[in-house]
Amino acid sequence: MDLSKTLSELYEEKIRLDKVIASLEQLAENPLSIPVSASRRGRKFMSPQERRQVSERMRKYWAERKAADRMQQAHAFAAASAA
Repeated sequence: MDLSKTLSELYEEKIRLDKVIASLEQLAENPLSIPVSASRRGRKFMSPQERRQVSERMRKYWAERKAADRMQQAHAFAAASAA
């Protein structure tokens, strides 16, 4: 184990840590300098109009599904009673 190499690496790490500490202290003094991302992450919230449109679309979708299911059951019942 080379002691001078280890000391050199530790001094380099100390310099990096000093820079990080200085930048964190600067942020603590001036919190407004933190860049705020313009894009919003996470769930998108809908306006009442968008919510109404989705509701109408889904109501129509489920009505069609229900009608198709009833038709399929009626055909199955007719086929079973014919047999």
